Amino acid sequence: MPQVSVYDMKGNKVADTELSEAVFGIKPNKTVLHAMVVNYLANQRQGTQSTLTRTEVSGGGKKPWRQKDTGHARQGSTRAPQWVHGGVALGPKPRDYSYSINKKEKRLAMKSALSSKAMENEIVVVDKITVDEFRTKTVVEMLKALKIEGKALIVMPEVDKKVIKSAANIPGVKTALVNTLNVYDILNCDKFIVVQDAVAKIEEVYA
Repeated sequence: MPQVSVYDMKGNKVADTELSEAVFGIKPNKTVLHAMVVNYLANQRQGTQSTLTRTEVSGGGKKPWRQKDTGHARQGSTRAPQWVHGGVALGPKPRDYSYSINKKEKRLAMKSALSSKAMENEIVVVDKITVDEFRTKTVVEMLKALKIEGKALIVMPEVDKKVIKSAANIPGVKTALVNTLNVYDILNCDKFIVVQDAVAKIEEVYA
């Protein structure tokens, strides 16, 4: 079983804990991880880009010249795509880019992401994270004490608005709950900071 140290908010080691082999000790499946990341990014797309077709561009109601005997190619409107200020041919229109992945793949991808963090020693377990008031400095001091630099994902067992708000202004730091975890955020962070109670919940859900 993977074994990690448990720290307090001041960076002091308080205990050791074993992580579940079924969740944090499997061989990461890179194919499924890639599929989940692509799926996550696709689902984030708004799909609101839109261009005007020839029917939506203003003007062009009158035929620019008669059909025959002018020497020009025949034209029915000055708003056809080949004209300046004409409509766009085959341009993007609002659409839904999202698609779903089956539950078995999602579970495997999540366990693969967690296991990859455990293999790379990028998991930091904290006994508890508490903030007395809305204060960014408290979270910054905790990160310094734990010697964490770069992007970090803080996983809480339950909603704590003071912690979430206090961490919101720190560049590269993101907070999440056990039930809102996703593979992209786990792989995208340099350090996976998880409260000890949240570890138990993760193991309960994915073991």
